[in-house]
Amino acid sequence: MRVAVFTETFLPKIDGIVTVVCLLLDHLEKRGIETVVVAPKMGVERYNTAPVIGVPGIRFPMYPELRVGPPTPSTYQQLKKFKPDIAHFIHPILIGIPGMMMAKRLNVPTLASFHLDVARIAHHYHVGFLEPVTDLVTRVVFNAADYSLAPSKLIQNDMYRIGVKEVGLWKRGVDPERFDPRFRNSAMRDQLSDGHPDDTLLLYVGRVSAEKQIDQIKPVLERVPGTRLAIVGDGPARADLEKHFAGLPVKFMGYMKGEPLSQAYASADIFTFPSALETFGLVVVEAMAAGLPVVSSRVGGVRDVVEEGVTGYTFDVNDIDGLIDGVARIATSRQRITEMGRAARRFAETQTWPAMMDEVVDIYERLIEERQGVAVA
Repeated sequence: MRVAVFTETFLPKIDGIVTVVCLLLDHLEKRGIETVVVAPKMGVERYNTAPVIGVPGIRFPMYPELRVGPPTPSTYQQLKKFKPDIAHFIHPILIGIPGMMMAKRLNVPTLASFHLDVARIAHHYHVGFLEPVTDLVTRVVFNAADYSLAPSKLIQNDMYRIGVKEVGLWKRGVDPERFDPRFRNSAMRDQLSDGHPDDTLLLYVGRVSAEKQIDQIKPVLERVPGTRLAIVGDGPARADLEKHFAGLPVKFMGYMKGEPLSQAYASADIFTFPSALETFGLVVVEAMAAGLPVVSSRVGGVRDVVEEGVTGYTFDVNDIDGLIDGVARIATSRQRITEMGRAARRFAETQTWPAMMDEVVDIYERLIEERQGVAVA
């Protein structure tokens, strides 16, 4: 089997979408499946054994670390030379939509997976008048694919609501070996807590941008005694947040990866996630695997993974009192933090990536067989 993966964002950029794409590529390689990646031209020419067809573009003003631009005739020629059996589109937009037309010209079956809630992003940034347009584009593009995948039941229902016809589930998994309580490290905890390891350490991991609403954690620090916050990640809102949290016990750690990231997760006490927008919330399951109870807004797949009062608490978006209450309930005692963290770990151990990725490979095989059956008929 030969798979062409089209993505609007790729290395060296680091975010949830890139993480999922890399995990997918890793799994396909282990299965002996040949792949090629069509992605923005950012200096990465190969990922493992997969060549990267770089699409030239310009820097996107809202996300300067991302380049955007449509595929070129050269993209098509390289794709044709690869001879894919199927094309997988990671939320097709500027690269994916023309790429889907290329795949159809090559008579290749297409799979589109949902990763970015553009309509809700437009609403968050007060350009909600664009929502009907983005919903229309989403419906047309995803219906143009032979099959679609949603990352959570919430998104699946939204896709059905706007008129996407066939939508399966591709839930997010976690690597329980990489994210594990055994990585708890006293030196890392000292660093995260700025030398106050006995305090209750809250953790946020992810992009530091406005829609993540990290600023809403400030009242928690002010109203729940003995709490501190460590922010792992970077992004355009960092400077504003440093001013917002000035004088409060907050440590900005910047980007982290590899074992330091594993240690950061495992060395905290409670994972806090007040995001306004999320298609799944991969970091939530990573935190649970590391043994952290979670207090999160009800976005993306959070309701699919957090059990109220057992592995954490959830609250409506912008319900700051709900965020404060969730943290306060867990922070009542070290025993409560430990018990809920163990429950979170037990759940995360059932959510492994290989099982999730094998489901996608099964869909590839089904779509290829269906296309070959049509060709024979």
